[in-house]
Amino acid sequence: QLQLVESGGDLVQPGGSLRLSCTATEFTLDGYTVGWFRQAPGKEREGIACTSPNGDNTEYADSAKGRFVISTDNAKRTVYLQILSLKPEDTAIYFCSSLPLVYIQHCPTQAREYQTWGQGTQVTVSP
Repeated sequence: QLQLVESGGDLVQPGGSLRLSCTATEFTLDGYTVGWFRQAPGKEREGIACTSPNGDNTEYADSAKGRFVISTDNAKRTVYLQILSLKPEDTAIYFCSSLPLVYIQHCPTQAREYQTWGQGTQVTVSP
């Protein structure tokens, strides 16, 4: 499994946007699918999106379509998650994780498919 570190979380006002980063500390993203997830207080971890290492294949959970954009910069070993039009209900800890295989299409967004989790990065949306 890749060792990944999340960053970019912040306190933002409703309607704002944020870009989170997920950076591999030792190896490139080649050969790995990377997913973004979040967990709000008292709720289960939910999937947001996943991507192949070159960004050719991306998949979004139904609840994430429209305001979330996943992208990759393999040279920086980083997968980004941009969140647009933030809402208070987006308040959560955001995590990324990886799978040691690449999907031609329909990479999995379900958290149960992934095993290794870091500390995450806190996003708080409040006036």
